[in-house]
Amino acid sequence: MGRLDDKVAVVTGAGRGIGREIALLMAREGASVVVNDVGGNTDGTGTTMIADEVAEEIRAAGGQAASNTSSVAEAAGGEAIVQTALETFGGVDILVNNAGILRDKTIFKMEEADWDAVLAVHLKGHYCCSRPFANYIRDNNRTGCRIINFSSVSGLYGNFGQANYGAAKAGIAGFTRVLALELAKYGCTVNTISPGALTRMTIPLRENRGETVDDDAIEASGPQHIAPIVAWLASEAGAGITSEIFHTGYRGVGIMQQPRVIKQFKKKEGIWSLDELDNIVPQLVEARKANMEAADTEGSSIEV
Repeated sequence: MGRLDDKVAVVTGAGRGIGREIALLMAREGASVVVNDVGGNTDGTGTTMIADEVAEEIRAAGGQAASNTSSVAEAAGGEAIVQTALETFGGVDILVNNAGILRDKTIFKMEEADWDAVLAVHLKGHYCCSRPFANYIRDNNRTGCRIINFSSVSGLYGNFGQANYGAAKAGIAGFTRVLALELAKYGCTVNTISPGALTRMTIPLRENRGETVDDDAIEASGPQHIAPIVAWLASEAGAGITSEIFHTGYRGVGIMQQPRVIKQFKKKEGIWSLDELDNIVPQLVEARKANMEAADTEGSSIEV
């Protein structure tokens, strides 16, 4: 018996890396899987039939899989991906929005096309796939469904040279919070993953910093470490857990803070003067620093 028996999952960007590991694990846990991937390069150019290869790998291992090569960056592509699940397996229960590309440049050199392409695949891609899935849930009263989105520390913390990617990933966190509210009445949970893993997208970044990426590094921090929390959230064990951000990778699993007001001052009447803000704003900044220090302490790793 698997954790995902009788479930149908769609995994975008599942031809390689994190998506592939998620698709393989979900299949091993009993899910029928739609493997979606255009098979492009890390910058989104080009196409291959890598999705077919992963689907065949799942079938060769005794699982159920179908491939789809539609682009998540287009509404028609999202519709086609969900339709593949419906036509092949008769339904869909789990959507993993994982597909992504990189076009890293500083704001001084980033062209409009670089911005648009990254936002289209990441942020718009989440919309393009989530909308038909959400409509299917509502129209068919499909309960117990899951959406698992992918953000990044680049958007949650910020990262030099990734304004397009960071903006998209921050947007995905906000998108997740809204979907969690809108789909709650249908019993669908919506969560965010902030992954840390060595993949074809991240290995060059490490190597450019002069770090060595060998087999031991891949073993300790490869994409296989991301898949378990995704599969767990997709299972019955994840029921009721929604609108959260889980940071995972490098053999760690953690939960991240969500935006909240840490400290606030209110005037009894009138508006703030600049002289009053001279006193108030430094106190607010210090409150945030104390909050972050407490989070850093609580967020230190506990070995199990």
